[in-house]
Amino acid sequence: MAAGDGDLKSGTLGSGSESSSDGSSGSPSGATTEGGGWAAAALALLTGGGEMLLNVALVALVLLGAYRLWVRWGRRGLGAGAGAGEESPAAALPRMKKRDFSLEQLRQFDGSRTPRILLAVNGKVFDVTKGSKFYGPAGPYGIFAGRDASRGLATFCLDKDALRDEYDDLSDLNAVQMESVREWEMQFKEKYDYVGRLLKPGEEPSEYTDEEDTKDHNKQD
Repeated sequence: MAAGDGDLKSGTLGSGSESSSDGSSGSPSGATTEGGGWAAAALALLTGGGEMLLNVALVALVLLGAYRLWVRWGRRGLGAGAGAGEESPAAALPRMKKRDFSLEQLRQFDGSRTPRILLAVNGKVFDVTKGSKFYGPAGPYGIFAGRDASRGLATFCLDKDALRDEYDDLSDLNAVQMESVREWEMQFKEKYDYVGRLLKPGEEPSEYTDEEDTKDHNKQD
């Protein structure tokens, strides 16, 4: 716009000086003004288009950041369950002594036969009783109660296709899915009590001493 304004000003001044002499210079001044107007309009259009592209790019970046936060905190919400602030009668149960579980033993802790709720992730068993609002029989993730949740968490599948009635070694999962399983394991370990291992077929359970059990719980606290 600076160039257009300059043309406009010089044309106006020229018109004033020449009209004082013979009064016949209106047409050249008008042509100069018109040319300056076209230049100003073209420059304004280009400038406006650039600003629009910049605004669109900024909006896209903001939306991308919001999506990433939604994904991140959505995943955390699934792992965190009810969290420390949401108490339930089941949460008042005493801590479970550390022990190992077969699949059949794990299934007894689905929240329907006993208030205590366990699930396994990557071969580790966690007590998610304090998250019963989420992992209980009526909870949105209740399908994982008393089961190995590894495959479902790795594939974000919340139906029976994610469950196995026999031991699941996860050998068919790809590298990205296995990394996701390990991330879930760490999140559950931060939020819930680790109470033992999920046994492979034919594997004997470990015998944990009271000292080992107390030491492990203290680490989680």
